[in-house]
Amino acid sequence: MSDSLKEGLLVEFRYVVPADKTVPNLYPEAEEFQLMPKVFATGFMVGLFEWACIRAIKPYLNYPEEQTVGIQVNVSHIAATPPGLTITVKGRLHKIEGRKLSFSIEADDGTEKISEGTHERFIIYTDRFNRKMEEKRAKHGG
Repeated sequence: MSDSLKEGLLVEFRYVVPADKTVPNLYPEAEEFQLMPKVFATGFMVGLFEWACIRAIKPYLNYPEEQTVGIQVNVSHIAATPPGLTITVKGRLHKIEGRKLSFSIEADDGTEKISEGTHERFIIYTDRFNRKMEEKRAKHGG
């Protein structure tokens, strides 16, 4: 991680919601989801927040040897968004504690705020992380 990564870094990311990021597409095998409205799914919103934060900090990492993984998400989903609208994610890196990065984050769809909350990521050393996952998989017969 570069010493130039500082608290206060701003996050801004835009995403046009496609039809395949709606609730019925979250788990296509789940019958219950198939009957739900075709609006941007909360699960995809969590991924969008992760993506926005990754993009913001990537220039400060020795990428891809260093990457980040999400370790905490606490967000509301207060308004529905149909496909075709553009979601704007804005946030701020408000705390750095060693390799733990804490963000405040929110999103709007051009009509209203749709989400707000916090997200934490942890910087990993990719080779070491992947090695541990292979050991875990092997331990369980995978």
